[in-house]
Amino acid sequence: MQKSAALFALAALALSLAACNRANERRIGFIPKGRTHLFWQSVHAGAVAASRENAGFGVVWNGPASETDFEGQIQIVDSMINQHLDAICLAPIDRKVLVNIVNRASSAGVPVIIFDSPVDTDQFVAQVATDNYAAGQLAATRVADILGGNGRIAEVAVEPGSASTMAREKGFEDKIASIAPGIKIADKQYGMADFAQSLKVSENMLTAAPDLKGMFASNESSTVGALRALKGRTGVKLVGFDFSPQILEGLKDGTIDSVVVQDPFQMGFKSFVAAVTKLKGGTPGRIQDITPALVTKANVDNPEIQRRINPDLDKYLK
Repeated sequence: MQKSAALFALAALALSLAACNRANERRIGFIPKGRTHLFWQSVHAGAVAASRENAGFGVVWNGPASETDFEGQIQIVDSMINQHLDAICLAPIDRKVLVNIVNRASSAGVPVIIFDSPVDTDQFVAQVATDNYAAGQLAATRVADILGGNGRIAEVAVEPGSASTMAREKGFEDKIASIAPGIKIADKQYGMADFAQSLKVSENMLTAAPDLKGMFASNESSTVGALRALKGRTGVKLVGFDFSPQILEGLKDGTIDSVVVQDPFQMGFKSFVAAVTKLKGGTPGRIQDITPALVTKANVDNPEIQRRINPDLDKYLK
């Protein structure tokens, strides 16, 4: 009986200490642009991985259902400020619309880490993002190469105001103009970060310009939309952006020539670490660029590429 009582007391003490540790845990809010894309799930996994390496710091994850819902994103940030979270990591849907809420968080003493996409204010501690202009240039170099420097192409863009994808598109357009003046962008339409809308605009551009030789799509949803539109067609080479199981299938069957990929797991990891560094009194690097990579059918199984595109989500999110 005495042994049982002692074991019970130890168990109760352990539970009490665990509850105390949770109560004292410093909370870092993560607000992505959306919840559905594999990209954001990978960011989430990276943040959780970093939290496991930094005892006493936890992730509070919440984002809008749609990547166009900037009002919903503002409400989530506002709620995290009101809940007195210790830091906030934010991927702004719109670089201008999110300025006021970022400034509010900073004024309230909540350190803000910007990830994925910049915002038009300097009231943040650090920014962790892909070098998106360089990523667009990388895609343009690939398009110029596979088309031999000539032909008409279409661009499946994401949405106006999204700084990250706008930078990719600008990098692509500038590079094509400089290295392949024989390639003309016949049309550019926005898929609004939606799979169905990206499919629709891709089909519209293919119908309007049957002589297209190539397409560039600047995020996961636009790439999947273009991929679906090209199923059963030949003669149009697609260079996309980001990764998913559907995109892998398109690479393997040849519908997609290649995609430029980021490193969303590292983006989440580095953003969390930047927040922890600030909360511990340190100074994280203010601008932390992540280099993009080009994925083709030939290199998709390369270990470094696999690390980027196939993080173990179950290990961190289940």
